[in-house]
Amino acid sequence: MKAAVAAGVNALLVTHPSDVRYLSGFTGSSAALALAGGKAVLFTDGRYRAQAKNEAKGLRVVVEQKPATVLAVEWLVEQGVARCGFDSAHTSVAGWERLRQALPTGKRRGFFVGVEGLVTRLREVKDEDEIDRMRRAADLGCRLFEGVLEHVVAGATEASVAAELEYQARLGGAEAMSFETIVASGERSALPHGKASGAKLPRRGFCTMDFGVVLEGYCSDMTRTVHLGKASQREWDVYHSVLEAQLAAVEIVRSGVTGGEVDEAARSVLRRAKLDKYFSHSTGHGVGLEIHEGPRLAKDQKQVLEPGMVITIEPGAYLPGEFGIRIEDMVLVTDDGGEVLTAGSPKVWMEL
Repeated sequence: MKAAVAAGVNALLVTHPSDVRYLSGFTGSSAALALAGGKAVLFTDGRYRAQAKNEAKGLRVVVEQKPATVLAVEWLVEQGVARCGFDSAHTSVAGWERLRQALPTGKRRGFFVGVEGLVTRLREVKDEDEIDRMRRAADLGCRLFEGVLEHVVAGATEASVAAELEYQARLGGAEAMSFETIVASGERSALPHGKASGAKLPRRGFCTMDFGVVLEGYCSDMTRTVHLGKASQREWDVYHSVLEAQLAAVEIVRSGVTGGEVDEAARSVLRRAKLDKYFSHSTGHGVGLEIHEGPRLAKDQKQVLEPGMVITIEPGAYLPGEFGIRIEDMVLVTDDGGEVLTAGSPKVWMEL
């Protein structure tokens, strides 16, 4: 609650599922966690009665017919709360109105105070248990890439490659994919988020695979780009410029460096190669219980990296109508540098 007090509130209502899980251990999709006066209560519905009591160790769990948020608001009022923080970034207008309607009329003005990202920021720095889970998720991702290469052949569809990745992920123990698997080949590789389609892999051209798995609640994220057939000198040059940019950004990662500095390390390499105009997104983002978390690694970002943060480094170059390349690793920030968690998967040039 120190963070809540610093934000000017004496209680906190948490409803975003990942934040609820982080604070309570509960993994269900519907719950509200209320914190006030040194107490914490988890409210959920009948579907999760047994699960909540099993997962939310040490917390009082309340299961009733009313919506969880209504129950939580009523409890907060009973506790004499005057100002309660809620995450405005994860609360819709309709959700906000339901919270207000659950309050007595006389308390609706000034009771709820937006404290955007308060719990999310706490999640940015991972403890040893979280890091261990993410190491194992990253290791699984590396094994999946190695295993799928035999399916990356001319004539196979992008969708079939994605399906093989996802099938093997399940067999390997993944709870889910971190996001919709990206497989983009040939001219489609120039689409940064080209979803796997029915397009066939070319006899000669790039194939970019961007995927991740969820293991014990934590996500992995990696991208590898390979070339089918004999590449042109230009394709080889662009690939190695992107690789140089990626390695430069990884090299600068350490505690005390800003997200903007990491972004510039990658972008400056592509600028020298006259490819910066083809790099259309930020260099990376945090990963954890969600695939996109803080910090953000982008131009002019001032947030300082801290030990225990897990970030992606993923520069790319996307030449419309020709081809695209992206190379991505997960990196653990330490005092001495960045530990690449996806190091088990090579980034060297591959012609299949």
